[in-house]
Amino acid sequence: MTERTSRARVLIVDDDEETCRLIAELIAEPERELHQAHTGDDAIERARREPFDLVISDINLNGPDSGLDVLKAFKRANPQGEVLLISGFGTLDTAVEAVRAGAFDYISKPFNIGEVRGTVARALTRRQQSAVPQSPVLEPVPAGIVGRTAAMLAVYKQIAYASDSSVPVLIQGESGTGKELVARAVHDHRRRASRPFVALNCGAVPETLLEPELFGHVRGAFTGAIADRKGVFEQSHGGTVFLDEIGETSPAMQVRLLRVLQDGEIRPVGAGRTVHVDTRVIAATNVDLERAVAEQRFRQDLFYRLSVIVIALPPLRDRREDIPLLVEQFLHNASGRTGRHTTIEPDAVAALAEYRWPGNVRELENTIERLVVFTRGRITVEDLPEALAGKPRMLEDQMFRDLPTLDELERRYLQHVLQAVGGNRSRAAEALGIDRRTLYRMAERFGIDLKEESST
Repeated sequence: MTERTSRARVLIVDDDEETCRLIAELIAEPERELHQAHTGDDAIERARREPFDLVISDINLNGPDSGLDVLKAFKRANPQGEVLLISGFGTLDTAVEAVRAGAFDYISKPFNIGEVRGTVARALTRRQQSAVPQSPVLEPVPAGIVGRTAAMLAVYKQIAYASDSSVPVLIQGESGTGKELVARAVHDHRRRASRPFVALNCGAVPETLLEPELFGHVRGAFTGAIADRKGVFEQSHGGTVFLDEIGETSPAMQVRLLRVLQDGEIRPVGAGRTVHVDTRVIAATNVDLERAVAEQRFRQDLFYRLSVIVIALPPLRDRREDIPLLVEQFLHNASGRTGRHTTIEPDAVAALAEYRWPGNVRELENTIERLVVFTRGRITVEDLPEALAGKPRMLEDQMFRDLPTLDELERRYLQHVLQAVGGNRSRAAEALGIDRRTLYRMAERFGIDLKEESST
């Protein structure tokens, strides 16, 4: 009995006996006592009558009880124990529900051997140190976030962790990766999800107007201020303010934002008093803020305040396996908006999955929207734009042939996009996944005259 209680008891749950055996071999240690169950019902029954320090369970089990059922039953019977869930595919729903129900972690198949061993070791260490309180029930998940790759599973977990706190969140990712969708998901999974969510693109507002947009103003503060007006911080009191393109703010504005994060107070433009605000700040950027800090273009103290939790969004080219799922969702949404039932051929989906998507998910969504509008009934490869239906590798070969620097590659691609859209600046910005203000800055940096390029 003494030996049994001194060893960590681990229950491995999977309907495939070979998988159970493999996991047991991976995590076997002299100080661990390993047990197996091959159905959810058996696992739940054993968890109710036997003490286990850790349960490792597949989410998708044959029978009425899933891994989530095993998790919930185990946490009810043994709140001090830990649960590690494994899944062959992931969704935001299951990831958030697993974390909310008290799962220690959630990993995907095929799993990395080192990751499994390390996660099991950390779970058993925490089991020895402290108990984990049960989390509340999952709220509805917003539409729009789709993906089953390991990269997206990591994002789902970060959303789940972020939603259970009120500390600032920094979302990093290229333009078009869905940073506002992630910000809304964090807000919508909070206990105060019914409170306001207010978004502001800091890069799209002129510097002279950004302060009143953020903090509001009083009547007479400047020409045109005919009445008091609340800024986004007051509008989102009790909820969440989402500050997109935070890296575009000036040093002076960064000082004001830092003061809000430190003191929870704002001063409307022209006011002689401060106003207390209870607002959760989520910021987003498509630039490397750490590099901007090193180059003294962004305040280090503000960066540390914003990056308590960091969610890094992968570019679409790094999760190509998710493209068919995204195409399905965007096709369904666009068909509903246009009133046209549209399908797509598998080889067209394959062609879409081969493209690099510099504008990421936003570019893919806009492409599907245009295809639904201009296609009657069924999308084929012939319906795709030339850059997609042709041989995308030819464009890559042309751009990479002389091993250009990153700056030169960016300049060439900007010229390529401008040529492809006939010099239309709005369409170029849309294709690049940026706003027109950023497009102008890019063109100026590379010495490209947009007036000449946009003559058609």
